[in-house]
Amino acid sequence: VVADAMAATEVTALAARKFPSLSGGEKARVMLARVLAQQTQIMLWDEPTAALDIRHQESVLRIARQRAAQGDAIVVVLHDLALAAAYADQVAILSQGQIAAYGPPAEVFTAKLLSDVYSYEVEIVSHPRTGVPLVLPVR
Repeated sequence: VVADAMAATEVTALAARKFPSLSGGEKARVMLARVLAQQTQIMLWDEPTAALDIRHQESVLRIARQRAAQGDAIVVVLHDLALAAAYADQVAILSQGQIAAYGPPAEVFTAKLLSDVYSYEVEIVSHPRTGVPLVLPVR
C-alpha cells in the first residue's frame, strides 16, 4: 500500500532522504502519499497543489479524479480557479464565509460572480480544445 502511494505521487526516489531535507513540493507530495496510504474513502485536501510545478499539480488532481471515480469522496480547497474548473465535478465559491454559488464549474464560474467575490474584474473564456472555463484577470 505504501509503495503504491509513493509511486502514485512520484516520491519513491525520495525514500532515503529525511523529510526536513525535502523541498516544499516534495514534502507536499510525501504528505499526499501518507494520505493515500491510509486508504480512507473520505478525504479533505487543503491546497494540495501549493508549491507544486504544473506537472505535479496536474498529477495530484488526476489522482483526486481517479479516487472520486472509484467512489471516494474528495473535497479539495483550491485558489487556482483553472485547476478547479478542469478537475472539479462541483465547486462552491465562498464569499465572506458564506457559499455564494454551488454547482458545476461551467455554470458557477461567471465573470460577474467571480468579479464580485474577488473584487477584481475577470472574464471567462472557454479553453479552445476542452471547453473548460478559464478565468482571466482583466489587465
